[in-house]
Amino acid sequence: MQFELTPLPYPADALAPHISERTIDHHYGKHHRGYMTKLQKALKGRPEADLSLEQIVSNSQGGVLNNAAQVWNHDFYWASMAPEASAPKGKLKRLIDSSFGSLDGWKKTFAETAAGEFGSGWAWTAYVPAQKSLAVFSTTDALCPLLTSTVPLLTLDVWEHAYYLDYQQDRAAYIDAFVDRLVNWEAASERLAAA
Repeated sequence: MQFELTPLPYPADALAPHISERTIDHHYGKHHRGYMTKLQKALKGRPEADLSLEQIVSNSQGGVLNNAAQVWNHDFYWASMAPEASAPKGKLKRLIDSSFGSLDGWKKTFAETAAGEFGSGWAWTAYVPAQKSLAVFSTTDALCPLLTSTVPLLTLDVWEHAYYLDYQQDRAAYIDAFVDRLVNWEAASERLAAA
């Protein structure tokens, strides 16, 4: 399989003013592309190059795992946002209400989890099939839910490069913009339906 950088699902300026085109150019064009370039080099001529990205994440270690997981996490991150935020509906809304009490309860839990991730990492909302409920948790560095028994629905990148140009050290303002203005609930619903 030939790995290529997945195109953004919207123009680079589409998330402004919450995430600027400058941040997207830097984050997607340098960081995300850098992980992809390192993964391509690491897999060149190796049998793992014929696996899917998910298979590589699930069956690798070290540098290959780190770069493959970061590529996967970033692909998932871009698709977790939309220029025009929607509201959760149907089964997803019912699960949010039963798991967190309300959408505001989810926002509070998610924001606290994202803010509480020390250093670099990711905040996730995932479906837990065994419990038929939703969970919010964080992962450090390149770790991702593909290595757990959950089905990821959305993520927020809380590495400093994701928000520093727009928010400086104010991670909380970046998190608030995500939960209030940018979540792609339609994509999360589609992922839940496929679980």
